[in-house]
Amino acid sequence: MRLTFVLCLLAAQVVYGQKIFWEEGKKLTWDNFKSPVNKKKNPDVAAYTHCGWEFYAEKSSDPKAPVAITIKTLFHEDKSWKDAKRMNDYILLHEQKHFDIAELFVRKFRKAVAEKIKNSGDYNKYFRAIYDGISVDYKNFQMAYDRETRHGLDKEKQTEYNQSISEQLDNLKSYKTL
Repeated sequence: MRLTFVLCLLAAQVVYGQKIFWEEGKKLTWDNFKSPVNKKKNPDVAAYTHCGWEFYAEKSSDPKAPVAITIKTLFHEDKSWKDAKRMNDYILLHEQKHFDIAELFVRKFRKAVAEKIKNSGDYNKYFRAIYDGISVDYKNFQMAYDRETRHGLDKEKQTEYNQSISEQLDNLKSYKTL
């Protein structure tokens, strides 16, 4: 019975889309963009990367008990799309940077959690505020990235962002995993 349940879960994941977790050196390909639906009406947008993070916590009702928090960066293939007529390596790099920005903010999230949350009581007290703050900063950064690079059309600004994102990831390399 348990095996049947596991097989059904695996089949459902294949049918309803797949998550890709961010890994150093592993890059997105156009094959990862599986949604057939272009939901943006902006002619400058040639692709859309649906990424972010997921987390889970193992905590206790005892506020002094340790807490284990796992935070992972992910890309949703079934919610990410491309304009097949406009695919090229440059646009793919712009979309990769969206995924890298998600990893950058996950590292910031992990850092804040590591500095502030030591036990279940801390989790109950601080986690939501940390999450909310990181979420707002992340959304604002992603919007600024697209606005300032004009969705990658401004090559000079894109180059600046590419460098900045790489440097920031490197500065937070000790938070690759928590």
